[in-house]
Amino acid sequence: MPNVVITVGGRQFEVACQDGEESFLEAAARVLDDEAKLLTDQVGRLTESRMLLMVGLMLADKTVALEEAASDAKKQLEDARTAARVAASTPPERVEVAVIPPKIVDTFAEIAARAEALAEKAEQA
Repeated sequence: MPNVVITVGGRQFEVACQDGEESFLEAAARVLDDEAKLLTDQVGRLTESRMLLMVGLMLADKTVALEEAASDAKKQLEDARTAARVAASTPPERVEVAVIPPKIVDTFAEIAARAEALAEKAEQA
């Protein structure tokens, strides 16, 4: 079981982890250290236990906020899926399109031709 030296809030700690987990431990330590830096910039020097407690609470607060956001997103997704299921199960709205019989089209074409012929005669007169 490897030991990894991490730095949190300017203090070094030796921590054991499973083989292959070193990079995850180091990444987690960087997150802790970033929070510890924020805390010490705001509050100043703290005891080790107080700093770790406050950093843990800050990260827990962020975790709770992310869990709530994830829960809200899951609810919105489920609502969207339900709406999609309802829309898919509802028969499509029937739309009727008027169909003009060919005889009427031919009649209109004949009337248009006569009107054009009359217009030409009127222009010539």
